[in-house]
Amino acid sequence: MRNLVRTSSVAAVLIAAVAIGSPNGKAPAHYETATLAGGCFWGLQESLRQIPGVIKTTVGYTGGTTLNPTYETVCTDKTGHAEAVQVIFDPAKLSYEELLNRFFCVHDPTSPRHQTGGVKAHYRSAIFYHSENQRRIAERVKKRVSESGKWNNPVITEITPAMQFNPAEAYHQDYLQKISSGHTCHL
Repeated sequence: MRNLVRTSSVAAVLIAAVAIGSPNGKAPAHYETATLAGGCFWGLQESLRQIPGVIKTTVGYTGGTTLNPTYETVCTDKTGHAEAVQVIFDPAKLSYEELLNRFFCVHDPTSPRHQTGGVKAHYRSAIFYHSENQRRIAERVKKRVSESGKWNNPVITEITPAMQFNPAEAYHQDYLQKISSGHTCHL
């Protein structure tokens, strides 16, 4: 029985790793990770997962101070976390700059606390960079978007180092794929 449990656990880990192509569950060296927050993570995930070159998306919480946040605690706005999407992408097919261009097209980067009717800090616009190169690209893209004249108000998207990313509860993952109402919470 012990071997069966161990074999099942190993199989589950291998199946999860194969989903993104790495035996340790992290992005393989030729892939990159981006972490983005822009309102409700359901709509952001749905928008980003459709981009060619995106390998995997996971919704979760980052940017806060509470250990092991849950949806309920994050929604209190007392944890400091943002609803975010972690994106594993293939830079040979999708550049980080192209990913950020899409990110700025699908949410309102001018409001610190809302997205489509919600007025919450966990809905803030933020880019959590994973390298110095990502920081430079994020600053450049934010400046270009800000100067584009598309928005009447200043673009105030936070650009901050990536922190611990806590995947959201299973029922939040790929949520808009699971429902058939046609609901979306992004532009």
